Amino acid sequence: MTPITRMHAVVSGSVQGVGFRYWTARKADGLELAGYARNLFDGTVEVEAEGPEAAVDTLMELLHVGPPSATVTDVAVRSVAPHADSGSFDILH
Repeated sequence: MTPITRMHAVVSGSVQGVGFRYWTARKADGLELAGYARNLFDGTVEVEAEGPEAAVDTLMELLHVGPPSATVTDVAVRSVAPHADSGSFDILH
């Protein structure tokens, strides 16, 4: 059985208004991950992703680069308990 993990990340830089959440959702869907991406009031983007450990790790690495329109300056990542509450990756508003 593949270990399931969930990671929480806050991405800083020029990451709002550049399609970062939609890019993240496409990458997460391709990796078959559940979770969400949403803009925070301080200009950062919050991401939580859950699924097989290798796939979650891949997404967390991709967040350091982001889409071509973004400039990522920092990604703060921490592990959180898996929720197993959703089978989709959502863009929250």
